[in-house]
Amino acid sequence: MTDAKLAPKMQDWQIEHTNLYLSSGGKEGHLYKRTVPGHGEMDVPSLLLTTTGRKSGEKFLFPLFYGMTGDSYIIVASKGGAPDHPGWYKNLVANPEVEVHVGTKHLKAIARTVTGPERVGLWQEALKFWPPYADYEKKTDREIPVVVLDPVK
Repeated sequence: MTDAKLAPKMQDWQIEHTNLYLSSGGKEGHLYKRTVPGHGEMDVPSLLLTTTGRKSGEKFLFPLFYGMTGDSYIIVASKGGAPDHPGWYKNLVANPEVEVHVGTKHLKAIARTVTGPERVGLWQEALKFWPPYADYEKKTDREIPVVVLDPVK
Protein backbone atom coordinates (compact mmCIF):
# COMPACT_ATOMS: atom_id res chain seq x y z
CA MET A 1 0.00 0.00 0.00
CA THR A 2 1.06 3.53 -0.64
CA ASP A 3 2.49 5.45 2.27
CA ALA A 4 -0.39 7.38 3.77
CA LYS A 5 -0.81 9.77 6.66
CA LEU A 6 -3.44 9.40 9.31
CA ALA A 7 -6.37 11.60 8.37
CA PRO A 8 -6.46 14.91 10.26
CA LYS A 9 -8.89 15.44 13.15
CA MET A 10 -9.28 11.75 13.99
CA GLN A 11 -10.46 10.91 17.50
CA ASP A 12 -8.01 9.24 19.89
CA TRP A 13 -9.77 5.85 19.64
CA GLN A 14 -9.51 6.02 15.83
CA ILE A 15 -5.79 6.76 15.98
CA GLU A 16 -5.18 3.90 18.43
CA HIS A 17 -7.31 1.55 16.34
CA THR A 18 -5.54 2.46 13.09
CA ASN A 19 -2.09 2.10 14.66
CA LEU A 20 -3.00 -1.35 16.05
CA TYR A 21 -4.37 -2.41 12.65
CA LEU A 22 -1.22 -1.23 10.86
CA SER A 23 1.31 -2.54 13.39
CA SER A 24 -0.24 -6.03 13.33
CA GLY A 25 -0.56 -6.13 9.53
CA GLY A 26 -4.33 -6.42 9.97
CA LYS A 27 -4.19 -9.47 12.25
CA GLU A 28 -5.59 -7.27 15.03
CA GLY A 29 -8.15 -4.52 14.68
CA HIS A 30 -10.19 -6.04 11.85
CA LEU A 31 -12.97 -6.85 14.32
CA TYR A 32 -13.23 -3.84 16.57
CA LYS A 33 -14.94 -4.18 19.94
CA ARG A 34 -17.05 -1.14 20.85
CA THR A 35 -19.49 -0.56 23.67
CA VAL A 36 -22.29 1.64 22.38
CA PRO A 37 -24.93 3.16 24.66
CA GLY A 38 -28.28 1.57 23.91
CA HIS A 39 -26.66 -1.18 21.83
CA GLY A 40 -24.23 -2.83 24.26
CA GLU A 41 -20.92 -4.38 23.28
CA MET A 42 -20.44 -5.07 19.59
CA ASP A 43 -17.72 -6.60 17.40
CA VAL A 44 -17.76 -4.43 14.30
CA PRO A 45 -15.81 -5.26 11.12
CA SER A 46 -13.46 -2.45 10.18
CA LEU A 47 -11.23 -1.59 7.27
CA LEU A 48 -8.66 1.08 6.56
CA LEU A 49 -9.51 3.34 3.64
CA THR A 50 -6.84 5.34 1.82
CA THR A 51 -8.03 8.31 -0.21
CA THR A 52 -6.19 11.01 -2.13
CA GLY A 53 -6.65 14.50 -0.71
CA ARG A 54 -8.73 16.61 -3.07
CA LYS A 55 -6.68 19.73 -2.23
CA SER A 56 -3.29 18.39 -1.18
CA GLY A 57 -2.97 15.31 -3.41
CA GLU A 58 -1.56 13.49 -0.35
CA LYS A 59 -2.72 10.01 0.70
CA PHE A 60 -4.84 9.84 3.85
CA LEU A 61 -5.80 6.81 5.90
CA PHE A 62 -9.04 6.44 7.83
CA PRO A 63 -10.61 3.53 9.79
CA LEU A 64 -14.22 2.75 8.90
CA PHE A 65 -16.79 0.13 9.80
CA TYR A 66 -17.99 -1.89 6.83
CA GLY A 67 -20.34 -4.51 5.46
CA MET A 68 -20.36 -6.56 2.28
CA THR A 69 -22.43 -6.69 -0.88
CA GLY A 70 -21.14 -9.46 -3.10
CA ASP A 71 -17.36 -8.97 -3.39
CA SER A 72 -17.66 -5.24 -2.65
CA TYR A 73 -17.49 -3.33 0.62
CA ILE A 74 -20.16 -1.00 2.02
CA ILE A 75 -19.07 2.08 3.99
CA VAL A 76 -21.14 4.98 5.28
CA ALA A 77 -20.19 8.68 5.34
CA SER A 78 -22.03 9.43 8.58
CA LYS A 79 -19.58 11.65 10.51
CA GLY A 80 -21.75 10.86 13.53
CA GLY A 81 -24.67 12.80 12.04
CA ALA A 82 -22.74 16.05 11.63
CA PRO A 83 -24.22 18.59 9.18
CA ASP A 84 -21.36 18.18 6.67
CA HIS A 85 -19.87 15.15 4.92
CA PRO A 86 -16.58 13.77 6.27
CA GLY A 87 -13.38 14.79 4.53
CA TRP A 88 -12.61 11.23 3.41
CA TYR A 89 -15.94 11.17 1.54
CA LYS A 90 -15.22 14.48 -0.19
CA ASN A 91 -11.84 13.06 -1.20
CA LEU A 92 -13.26 9.92 -2.78
CA VAL A 93 -15.93 11.90 -4.64
CA ALA A 94 -13.10 13.97 -6.16
CA ASN A 95 -10.98 10.86 -6.81
CA PRO A 96 -12.83 7.53 -6.53
CA GLU A 97 -9.66 5.44 -6.89
CA VAL A 98 -8.96 4.25 -3.34
CA GLU A 99 -6.96 1.63 -1.49
CA VAL A 100 -8.50 -0.69 1.07
CA HIS A 101 -6.88 -2.70 3.85
CA VAL A 102 -9.29 -5.37 5.14
CA GLY A 103 -7.77 -7.68 7.72
CA THR A 104 -4.52 -8.85 6.14
CA LYS A 105 -5.74 -8.17 2.59
CA HIS A 106 -4.79 -5.06 0.57
CA LEU A 107 -6.61 -4.06 -2.60
CA LYS A 108 -7.40 -1.21 -4.91
CA ALA A 109 -11.02 -0.24 -5.40
CA ILE A 110 -13.28 2.24 -7.12
CA ALA A 111 -15.69 4.07 -4.81
CA ARG A 112 -19.22 4.91 -5.86
CA THR A 113 -22.04 6.56 -3.95
CA VAL A 114 -25.25 4.60 -4.30
CA THR A 115 -28.69 6.15 -4.78
CA GLY A 116 -32.33 5.17 -5.07
CA PRO A 117 -33.40 1.61 -4.30
CA GLU A 118 -29.78 0.41 -4.12
CA ARG A 119 -29.07 2.95 -1.37
CA VAL A 120 -32.24 1.99 0.52
CA GLY A 121 -31.22 -1.68 0.54
CA LEU A 122 -27.60 -1.06 1.45
CA TRP A 123 -28.59 1.41 4.18
CA GLN A 124 -30.51 -1.46 5.79
CA GLU A 125 -27.39 -3.65 5.52
CA ALA A 126 -25.32 -0.88 7.13
CA LEU A 127 -27.74 -0.73 10.07
CA LYS A 128 -26.99 -4.41 10.69
CA PHE A 129 -23.24 -3.91 11.13
CA TRP A 130 -23.54 -0.51 12.90
CA PRO A 131 -27.04 0.21 14.29
CA PRO A 132 -26.07 3.70 15.58
CA TYR A 133 -26.29 4.96 11.97
CA ALA A 134 -30.04 5.25 12.60
CA ASP A 135 -29.32 7.66 15.47
CA TYR A 136 -26.92 9.68 13.29
CA GLU A 137 -29.55 9.96 10.56
CA LYS A 138 -31.96 11.60 13.04
CA LYS A 139 -29.34 14.23 13.95
CA THR A 140 -28.80 15.63 10.44
CA ASP A 141 -30.76 17.12 7.56
CA ARG A 142 -28.36 15.69 4.95
CA GLU A 143 -28.82 12.31 3.35
CA ILE A 144 -25.96 10.25 4.71
CA PRO A 145 -24.03 8.81 1.75
CA VAL A 146 -23.71 5.05 1.39
CA VAL A 147 -20.61 4.12 -0.60
CA VAL A 148 -19.69 0.87 -2.31
CA LEU A 149 -16.03 0.04 -2.81
CA ASP A 150 -15.76 -2.18 -5.87
CA PRO A 151 -12.43 -4.05 -6.00
CA VAL A 152 -10.37 -3.47 -9.13
CA LYS A 153 -9.76 -6.87 -10.71
